[in-house]
Amino acid sequence: MLDFFTIFSKGGLVLWCFQGVRGPAATAPVNALIRSVLLQERGGNNSFTHEALTLKYKLDNQFELVFVVGFQKILTLTYVDKLIDDVHKEFRDKYRNEFQQKGALGLLNGTFDFKDDFMRLLRDAEESSKVRAPTVMKTFEQSLKSQKTVKCMIETRGEKPKEKVKNKKNKGSKKDGTEAVAAPSKASVGDKQLSAAGEKEELTKDEILQKNREEFFRRHMKAGEKSRSPKPDAQKEKGKKPRVWDLGNSNAKVLDYSNSATNGSAEACPVEEFDPDMALGDKNREPGRLYDLEYESDDEAEEEKVVQNPSKPSVKKGGLGGMFGMLKGLVGSKSLTRGDMDPVLEKMKDHLIAKNVAAEIAVQLCESVAKKLEGKVMGTFTTVTSTVKQALQEALVQILQPQRRVDVLRDVMDAQRHRRPYVITFCGVNGVGKSTNLAKISFWLIENGFSVLIAACDTFRAGAVEQLRTHTRRLNALHPPESHGGRSMVQLYEKGYGKDAAGIAMEAISYARNQGFDVVLVDTAGRMQDNAPLMTALAKLIAVNAPDLVLFVGEALVGNEAVDQLVKFNKALADHSMAQTPRLIDGIVLTKFDTIDDKVGAAISMTYITSKPIVFVGTGQTYCDLRSLNAKAVVAALMKA
Repeated sequence: MLDFFTIFSKGGLVLWCFQGVRGPAATAPVNALIRSVLLQERGGNNSFTHEALTLKYKLDNQFELVFVVGFQKILTLTYVDKLIDDVHKEFRDKYRNEFQQKGALGLLNGTFDFKDDFMRLLRDAEESSKVRAPTVMKTFEQSLKSQKTVKCMIETRGEKPKEKVKNKKNKGSKKDGTEAVAAPSKASVGDKQLSAAGEKEELTKDEILQKNREEFFRRHMKAGEKSRSPKPDAQKEKGKKPRVWDLGNSNAKVLDYSNSATNGSAEACPVEEFDPDMALGDKNREPGRLYDLEYESDDEAEEEKVVQNPSKPSVKKGGLGGMFGMLKGLVGSKSLTRGDMDPVLEKMKDHLIAKNVAAEIAVQLCESVAKKLEGKVMGTFTTVTSTVKQALQEALVQILQPQRRVDVLRDVMDAQRHRRPYVITFCGVNGVGKSTNLAKISFWLIENGFSVLIAACDTFRAGAVEQLRTHTRRLNALHPPESHGGRSMVQLYEKGYGKDAAGIAMEAISYARNQGFDVVLVDTAGRMQDNAPLMTALAKLIAVNAPDLVLFVGEALVGNEAVDQLVKFNKALADHSMAQTPRLIDGIVLTKFDTIDDKVGAAISMTYITSKPIVFVGTGQTYCDLRSLNAKAVVAALMKA
């Protein structure tokens, strides 16, 4: 039973609607489909789930129409795909002239009486699914076993079955060389096998057994002779010699620091020299400003490569040849078909995968572009390649632009008005740079005039608290209390190792509220997405403390792994949360962006799979190496050849 079937234009004008059951209107699920799929260029899959409904849709790019059918997701309706195809064809053919002649006015002023046709197509689709009879098992007379006689099933002891002999003949023929050379050898082998089979039939059972024993002993003796090989004269020396590296030091005393006076003594260790200019990086920067991510294009270098050397003779083509070469691949007022786009989409898919986009997402992106362009009428002097590339670029920019922009500074000021600290929790796998980028975000917040409390909730990794302590000391050196009216702009809240992370975060938030801190940054331990106990602890920390922003820290070096990490992190937070509406990831921090050149596909993979924005981008080792995402710059790097 269908819940609804609706037909509307891409401009949002509903042309016809069918309500199958009494219940809520189709407005909410269709609006969710438009927001989450059509506007976000996620049309790779023709189905969409909204609460208890499953929606299937089909696009008509020639007349800019959308056909949507909705039904309960617990139902398995096999005729839905056939129904939506039939309705699409019938509706388009019935009102084709009205669409072509009147255009947009035909949609506004047209009356579409399609109920009788739809009910007929619905009955036909339902009957076609019922007509399919279940597969009937074969009777014994129809099986191959019934054709065998009792005589052929009896095997005599010592006699090889005929089928096995045939198989051995076939294997022997495969091992031979070419057919022309192997023909006489096969015939001779076949004659020998036939004669041997004839002799065996003439011999008695005892004679056959005796002959088999003699052959067995003969083979065994030959194998023993082959295994006896002469021992080499020069045997290798037993034992293991230590390897000496070319750039290494063979003297172990040089590497022995056990008796050093400075080892293990904090007082005897030399004081670390700290250079503020090295920590800040760019001196000409504007304090507190988060710059956009930039991409330096190499168009000039590419143009230099394209220019030919004038000293080399060039081959001149005729006038007609040059004209046909220029016009090759152009589309003149015709509808794009899937066959026209498949070669271009295949190259685009390989290009995206080479740029570190996850393979599954690259396929879905190309499928979405194909559905968007299929049937669309192109203008004259437009190539298929340029059309597909332009559509793919628009889709990528739309994916990277978030549905809801995360403005951290505005949210912090809003929390200040309510006299409470703004809490940000960082999570992610091991070694992606959570603590380092937490320090960068702390520096950015301090330069914007907000005080920060860092909660050291990574009580598992050795050195995690000391790392945050070092960052806190350096940040206080860059922004001393004397420059802020005697107020310390950054502090570290720590309780050591082996403690409950959720409890430490709760105490840190309470301490920040009492001391008047503006922002609390919660650092958590790195954990793999498959580690159930650690994921349970992270879900507990988020559920108990209810942070304002949950940021997933992921590195730009990963490809398919980014999809697996984000999907499993979100799934674990949903499964292990005790709340009715679990708290999931709100945004992404993309780190190590300076190490990937133009292989920026991880940004596409992460935003496509979660529909969450990339809030910060880490681009270096200094505190100023923090950027905001520029969608057009990322897409330019991604589409670079």
